[in-house]
Amino acid sequence: MVTSNQNIKFLCSYGGKILPRYPDGKLRYHGGETRVLAVDRSISFAELLVKLGELCGKSVCLRCQLPTEDLDALVSITSDEDLANLIEEYDRVASPPASLKIRAFLSPPKSIKKISPPPSSASSSQLSVASASRFTMPAAVDRCHHQISPQVNEKIKVWLAVFGRLGQQLALHK
Repeated sequence: MVTSNQNIKFLCSYGGKILPRYPDGKLRYHGGETRVLAVDRSISFAELLVKLGELCGKSVCLRCQLPTEDLDALVSITSDEDLANLIEEYDRVASPPASLKIRAFLSPPKSIKKISPPPSSASSSQLSVASASRFTMPAAVDRCHHQISPQVNEKIKVWLAVFGRLGQQLALHK
């Protein structure tokens, strides 16, 4: 049985990128730093975030690899419950349980609250900022979300603006 005074280790990578490996396309972490952080297994999520921030010198978003999954299925850890579930998953496969090493990927937290239409788009230039500002990102996305290329982000903004305008037109016709 695992006692609560045992440590767990996080193998923390930050400052790099997850990229496909040549020639098989399997994902791997490239660049950046990788460090080991040992913590008491009873650590809270908030305490863990503080330690991870101290480790890499800035606040971070935590995503972890499940023990039986590849890097394409990282899990965002955002609460004590997420952390407990992650440790439980690793406990199931760790042999012995004292050898628990969790693969963690740290990234800067993203804080996108509101999306407004791009100023250069002709189709959305007639939209008011007020109509587009009704679309806000959920709180979970506010804490951590996947990186999106600027081109894709601009397309998302345009679509949100178009859907906002269509919603207003439908409301006027009722």
